[in-house]
Amino acid sequence: MADNGVAGTGASVAPDDLVELGRIVSAYGVRGWVKVQPHSSQSEVLRAAPVWWLAAPVAPAAASSGGSGFGRDSLRSFSVVQSRRQGSTVVAELEGISDRDIAEALRSHIVLVSRQYFPAAKRGEYYWVDLIGCSVFGTDPDSPDRRALIGTVQEVLDNGAHALLRVIRQHAGADGELTPVLDSKGRPVDLLVPFVAVHVPKVDIAARRIDTDWPIDF
Repeated sequence: MADNGVAGTGASVAPDDLVELGRIVSAYGVRGWVKVQPHSSQSEVLRAAPVWWLAAPVAPAAASSGGSGFGRDSLRSFSVVQSRRQGSTVVAELEGISDRDIAEALRSHIVLVSRQYFPAAKRGEYYWVDLIGCSVFGTDPDSPDRRALIGTVQEVLDNGAHALLRVIRQHAGADGELTPVLDSKGRPVDLLVPFVAVHVPKVDIAARRIDTDWPIDF
């Protein structure tokens, strides 16, 4: 990552529980504030965290080859002096950044926060990051009282009215190993399941399981 003349001002060693919550989209104002577009509905977590970790995004080719969406060796921490909501974004003053040009140089940087700063979720609410990787079970049309595996949550989307689980279809082999269901062109099959109470009666984060009434052959 190119040196923009500003050193991180927070901790020197990145924790292992960092969660990506948004990206810097521009500088804000003339005093070095940054504007962040949060992923989904995570603005409250950004505003609650006293320290942000920033990372330069990696090239698309590197990410698609199995790497993460950011370079861990580029991580730098910054103490958050103050922050507030600005429409659908969050604007913040970061310690050590007081110049608009330096803030603008952080455009497209990924913002990550340690999980320790996440406020406790309210009853019946879940952080989207906790839903990713959960196994999703639906109803078997041949036995409506039995639930069968649909697949694994790959992503959580927001359609404006509610969240949608993007589920990669999977089936269990004779040895119990899960493999993706492929279409005629060899691509993984996915489907969208509305994440609303009427379709999702039970979520067990500890067990990494989501029960739905979605038909397995939908």
